[in-house]
Formats: sequence, C-alpha cells, structure tokens
Amino acid sequence: MAGLATNALAQNYPVTPQQRSTAQQTAQTGVPLSELAPNAPDEYTVKPRDTLWAISRLYLRSPWRWPELWGMNMAEIQNPHRIYPGQVLYLDKSGGRARLALRRGGSGMPEGGTIKLSPRTRYESLADMALPTLNPSLIEPFLAEPIVVDAETLTMAPRIVAGNESRVVLARGDRIYARGEAKSPLVETAGPIQTYRVFRNATPLKDPGTGETLGYEAQYVGKAQLQRGESTAKEEVDGKEVVYPVPATLDIVATREEIRAGDRLLPEPPRQLLSYVPRAPAQAIADGRIVSVYGNAVQFAAQNQVVAINKGTIDGIENGHVLAILKNGDTIIDKTSGTKETMKLPNERIGLLMVFRPFERVSYALVLEINDAPRVGDLLANP
Repeated sequence: MAGLATNALAQNYPVTPQQRSTAQQTAQTGVPLSELAPNAPDEYTVKPRDTLWAISRLYLRSPWRWPELWGMNMAEIQNPHRIYPGQVLYLDKSGGRARLALRRGGSGMPEGGTIKLSPRTRYESLADMALPTLNPSLIEPFLAEPIVVDAETLTMAPRIVAGNESRVVLARGDRIYARGEAKSPLVETAGPIQTYRVFRNATPLKDPGTGETLGYEAQYVGKAQLQRGESTAKEEVDGKEVVYPVPATLDIVATREEIRAGDRLLPEPPRQLLSYVPRAPAQAIADGRIVSVYGNAVQFAAQNQVVAINKGTIDGIENGHVLAILKNGDTIIDKTSGTKETMKLPNERIGLLMVFRPFERVSYALVLEINDAPRVGDLLANP
C-alpha cells in the first residue's frame, strides 16, 4: 500500500510532453560538458534536505533545465520526482558528453554480467519522502495566507459584525458573528464543517510601468469555522411584529494577528497537491516587473523571499515558471564630456525567481538566487 500511495503522489506531478521529449533526447546524447556547472561533482549522495532545484543547480549551469538532468539518468529514474535521500549520483564524462546514473558506470552490471542478490528488508513510509522541488517551508504559508482578488470579490465577501461579549479584539477560541450580502448569506451546507479565511486591508497591487491596478492583496489574519448559519428572529414591538436578521455564528480556530469587526471572510479552498517544477516559460515574457515585496511595505527583496509580479495566468504564467530578474539601469548624466548628455545604463541580470502561485493578472514568486538586492520595479525576462 505504501508503494501505491507514493506512486499515486508521483503521478500527480505534471511532466509535459515537451519536457519528456527533452529528457528522452538527452538520455540518448547526454549533456555537453560546457553545460555542466563548473564544480559539478563526480559523485554525490542525496541528502534529506536537498531539493530538485539544488541538485539541478549542482550539475547544470541553468537549474531550470531540469529535464536535461532527468534525461541524464532517465533509464534508471523513470519519474524525476522520485529521487530519495541516500541515493548516490555518479557523473560520467566519457566521449565529451555528460551523463548521470545511480550506479557507477551507469549500467549497474558488474564485469561478467552477474549480479549477486542478498535478502534485505525494504520499507517505505506512507509519507512521501521523495525530494521536493524546493524547500516547502518557504512557500507553504503563502498558499493559505495572502490572496489576490478583485475589488468586487472582497466587497461582496461576508463581514464580521461583532464578537462575543462585545470584545473588540478577537483571538483563537473566541466566537464571532458575521453576515453575508443579501444574495449570498452565510448558510450551513451538508458535509464537513465549513472553514473560512479571515482577511483585511486590501492593498492595491499596481503595475510599476503603467500604474494600472492589477488586483488587491488581502491580508490574512486567521481562520474561522461556521457553527450556525444566518437566520431571522421575530419580535413584537409596539404591537407590531418586527423581523430582525440574525448573523451567522463562527468560532475562530487560528490567528496570525488579532481579528476585528469589519474583517472579511472567504471560503477556504480545498488543499491541492501542487508541483513546482522549475522551467522556463515557453512564450516570451514582455514588460515583466516586480510589483511588491511581501511584508510591511518592504522595497528590497532577499533570497528566499516572496514577491508579487505583474504577470499571471492571462499572460500564460504557470506554477514553476522561472524568470530572470534584471536591475533596471539608472538614467545618469555623462559628466565626462562637455555636452553632459543623458544616458541610461544597461539592465543587469541580478537573479532568478520562480512562480508558485499565479492569479489572473498577478503572481507570487519565490526569489531563488540573487547577486544583488532586487527591488520593486525591477524587470523580469525569460531566463
């Protein structure tokens, strides 16, 4: 059962026909030695904290060209996502081409053509122990926390109207009351308890080049579970029957910071098994820019930090797309000549980022590597 479980997980990771074709071609021809990283090791033992990106970077000058890394040992690793700690990778440079294998020499067949087998115990955890593409701790919080929506979606979202015992600041374990709009009230449905994410402060994300608002980034503050849906109550006042709206009842089950009246609720989407396989976009990316650096109006980004970019699914952006970060060259005055001519310095490549959560017109991306600090407004291009 364990093997079936992990194989099922592996099959959920997409490998496109183009990537498979590239890998198959590399499997036959190998990789030119010029494409290897300068210090590619002849032998490497996969470690528990390794990632597919790190191993690709270890062997190739361009880590997003992972299909070629897969193709170097495609005969032995039928699925590139099934690389495990403890496996040893061997680099063969014979014939002016590079190939990887899990056994020295690649074939795994000793001289004489005989393999000696010994009994041994083999076990496999139900947890998927294969190497992730990236360190999951860097991006998992962003799969649940920030969200990009249009103005109408957030305006129409149910809102918290009060806390129990008239509390202003609410935390985990507190009870809250919320109302939806007339066309979409909060009601109970059959099945598991409904969970909602709590958001506030929709910050506009503007394109640094055009000034256009691409969407609104809602700040995640916690989670709540619906206990009772909205209803109505009747009461007689001065001999007349008055109908009052009764808000829905929810319990706060998680908080990042205090929750307040006026915060908005959006349904928690089902958890998905996603693949973040680094690869270059098939199409040319034009006018790409960093829109914001996530976290308290920070202007500069560090390695392993999350940024928002001005490209999304409408532009063909997908999970795993790698883009080069270009420092926008400054406009300066040439003071070395009598004319004092205005000139623009060239754009310089300063790093790479990878998209891990695309929305329609905006995407979140992880800064993978840098040699200078990226900032809001820096350009993006195909790697």
